[in-house]
Amino acid sequence: MTLIELDRYFNSILHKEDYDSDISLNGIQISNSAPDQKPITKVAFAVDACEQTALKAAEAGAQVLFVHHGLFWGHCQSITGNHYKRIAAFIKNDVALCAYHIPLDANEFIGNNFGIAARIGLKRVRPFGKWRGMTLGASGELDESVSIDGLVKLLFPDGEKPNCVLPFGKKEIKKVAVISGGAGEDFIQAVKIGSDAYITGEVGHEDYHAIEEAGINVIAGGHYNTETVGVKLMQKRLKEDKGIETIFIDAPTGL
Repeated sequence: MTLIELDRYFNSILHKEDYDSDISLNGIQISNSAPDQKPITKVAFAVDACEQTALKAAEAGAQVLFVHHGLFWGHCQSITGNHYKRIAAFIKNDVALCAYHIPLDANEFIGNNFGIAARIGLKRVRPFGKWRGMTLGASGELDESVSIDGLVKLLFPDGEKPNCVLPFGKKEIKKVAVISGGAGEDFIQAVKIGSDAYITGEVGHEDYHAIEEAGINVIAGGHYNTETVGVKLMQKRLKEDKGIETIFIDAPTGL
């Protein structure tokens, strides 16, 4: 499998063409030296493209790094400073970069939000939450009501700690909405559909009082922690479908 063929495989699942309003440059962001010839035998996965993850991918012997947050976001940028260092780490090591942003948030099989919904055991899951005209989240119901602490344990069964818990809603939680990453302000969309709790990555200072006044429980699990989900599911899917060796590069930001 070449880089061109690999990206066709990724897009056969993620369908970047359905997300024209995404500001990310989805797909191949940095090529390797022979995208239609060089065999791909190992693929690294990470949340973020940066110098660290590029160098770790190269050290691990991967020819491609697949990420959720790439290096190009819909505007021209001079290749200087940190931007140069990041791009140079890929080119000097002949490591290609593939990035899928909203397509990886929204996917109903391996996306961040449907992945979180599956992890916490939501049933009757359906698409939820608009951003720039695109639906990217998920919502559903638990079989049995849980407390806010119980929902945190479902979200992080391995004991990770959320960045913030705002227990401003019902004591018994059954209806839950999810948008990973930096979607704190979108709690209002969860309120509008009658959710008892909203799971996201991060909330801003300006959201606190509005969330309290709206009377909804909010868990900010961390931008990074909530967006490892889709990347790892894509990694698992590639290994199962194509038998290609993979590695996950953990580079947490604490945010």
